[in-house]
Amino acid sequence: MATGQADPERRERIIAAALDVVADEGVAGVSHRKVAARAGVPLGSMTYHFTGMDELLREAFTRFSDGVVALFEERLSAARTPDEAREAVTGLIHELSEGRQRDLVLTHELYTLAARRPAFRELTRAWMRRSRVALERHFDPETARQLDALIEGLSLHRALETAPHGRELTARAVARVTRIG
Repeated sequence: MATGQADPERRERIIAAALDVVADEGVAGVSHRKVAARAGVPLGSMTYHFTGMDELLREAFTRFSDGVVALFEERLSAARTPDEAREAVTGLIHELSEGRQRDLVLTHELYTLAARRPAFRELTRAWMRRSRVALERHFDPETARQLDALIEGLSLHRALETAPHGRELTARAVARVTRIG
């Protein structure tokens, strides 16, 4: 089993393992050896499937951000009225902040990586663009940009607080940004 063709799921396992290692040890703790061990693949598989660690991290963080964007799209596409869209945004903030700690860590590891290494900024920009497109189904582009930042900020604050604010405060913040109430 020297090639990926003999094990078609190998590349996917490597990507998933890379996200697990980042979640457990941070980007700084990622190595080919650790990812290969976590994925249960020979070390040589790393260079067979990826040209280097940057490519692996880009693939892994792209996979992660695709999942978050899919959640945005799913929640916002279900909204049929402006009020339902505001409720979807409120729900997203609470869902993201009450979700798995792993996702919070991965989000901030990606942000830190993008802040330190400009080559990764395009990944975060693409994520923000896609999130805003989902928001723009219901809100003008300026409001969508503000809501995207509000979602990020309130999700982080709620996730890190020992006594997070309630849904009513979130709904009022969303209403203010969307110029309602």
